[in-house]
Amino acid sequence: MSRTKYILSILMACSLSISAQQATPQWRPNYHFTAPTNWLNDPNGLIYLNGEYHLYYQYNPFENKWGHMSWGHAKSKDLVNWEHLPVAIPEKITKDTTTMIFSGSAVLDKQNVSGLGKDKAPILAFYTADLPKQHNESQYMAYSNDDGLTFTDYTKNPIIDLNKKDFRDPNVWWHDASKQWIMTVAMVDEHQVRFYGSKNLKDWAILSDFGKQGNQGSGWECPFIVPLAVDGNKNNTKWVLMISLFGPKGPTMQYFVGDFDGKIFKNDNDGQLTLLVDDGDSFYAAIPWNNAPNDKRILLGWLQPGGKETFPWKGQMSIPRDLTLKTMPDGVRLFQQPSSVIANNLRKLAQNRVISKQNLVVSGELKLGEIINANWIEAEFDLSNAKNSGFKLAQLKNGQGKVIKEIEVGYRADKNELYVDCSRSEKGIKNDKNIIQTAKINPINGKVKIQILIDKSSLEVFGNGGEKVISTMIFPDEKATGITAFSKDGKSALSSLKIWDLSKK
Repeated sequence: MSRTKYILSILMACSLSISAQQATPQWRPNYHFTAPTNWLNDPNGLIYLNGEYHLYYQYNPFENKWGHMSWGHAKSKDLVNWEHLPVAIPEKITKDTTTMIFSGSAVLDKQNVSGLGKDKAPILAFYTADLPKQHNESQYMAYSNDDGLTFTDYTKNPIIDLNKKDFRDPNVWWHDASKQWIMTVAMVDEHQVRFYGSKNLKDWAILSDFGKQGNQGSGWECPFIVPLAVDGNKNNTKWVLMISLFGPKGPTMQYFVGDFDGKIFKNDNDGQLTLLVDDGDSFYAAIPWNNAPNDKRILLGWLQPGGKETFPWKGQMSIPRDLTLKTMPDGVRLFQQPSSVIANNLRKLAQNRVISKQNLVVSGELKLGEIINANWIEAEFDLSNAKNSGFKLAQLKNGQGKVIKEIEVGYRADKNELYVDCSRSEKGIKNDKNIIQTAKINPINGKVKIQILIDKSSLEVFGNGGEKVISTMIFPDEKATGITAFSKDGKSALSSLKIWDLSKK
């Protein structure tokens, strides 16, 4: 469950004071997942079954703000078109207590080691039961025998209870080498991840703790660990442990690269080193899909909604991302790309609405047209003669044709810096620390590749094939549709440029 209920309630109270009931269709994304109505946050229980990607998520079935936490549910064959399904695990309210259903995971018990299946393998969901009155969080299990549509609580819940207030977000997966199920759980205030092991998914034993390394933030949440081949070599696998936390600029995620032997995770790097999953201010609580085809590791996160109120929904998911590890001069590092599953399907969705250019020389500004803010941009810049190049997006003009608002995405060659500059669009909405967001990347043979995914109210920027990512929320005017390429302090060459128009026609 993301962050503390206290901070979320404060944020929501602030945003709800701004015309809470005014519909805002101009900010509902076209190709990022949102609930039809009401509040959404962390992705939960991501699992691939029978040719479909299942997405459970933190959901308030009653209001457009955080509360009454339950597991919403949707499924998709292509990660673009989603079928919304009934609430899978609702909040439980009795005379004596309220139990909110916080974040967790789901697995397919193929061998029915739990004994909870009827005629076929059951889906088991693991979640944190939050009891506000008792100031307690413990780990529960529920099972489904109807392909994940409905769940029944295990009669011997809780399966793990430390009588703690902040102990949450169980993530369960099968570790083949040790022939056991592994669970990671956040020891929030201790800045630790606890590892548990089980043979039957019901009885869990403590394996080890990892923590007090990297960024301590205000508490660790939503941990998971996943194996990834280094440089595509399946004989050289490292384990990546990811943590969500609130840092100096707000929500963030960090990762550790190391080894896991079925009991203990060992970090390969100095414990003081902080490696960020995303250099923006919105990406949080991400987890990967279990059982994805071809052993793909597809990550999905929550884009925290920021300071604007949207209605009748609140919150959206990130673009699904394929994860890989690559060897860089400073060590093995995480790379993320928009998942090939969604990329291929979105390009089909664009049909013939594509701008494609090659070998464009940019000196000053080059207008590329007026496009609704739902598009996918891929560009490669040759920066040999310019200090700063990129794009000006969501440009809004006044009655005299002068641009008065815009978002700038670019690369500063003099600083080796990818950046997103919202100083002309989001002042008064964003934290001042996040008006300009940056990430260090180096040119490759004098060139920099940039992918930009803008979708009404979200912006995700991938640099050099996913070496760095900056994700943030934006709230442009509906009439802010201009796109311009620019070059400062010299000419730059756009070796290649493609813009897919993903607006709904």
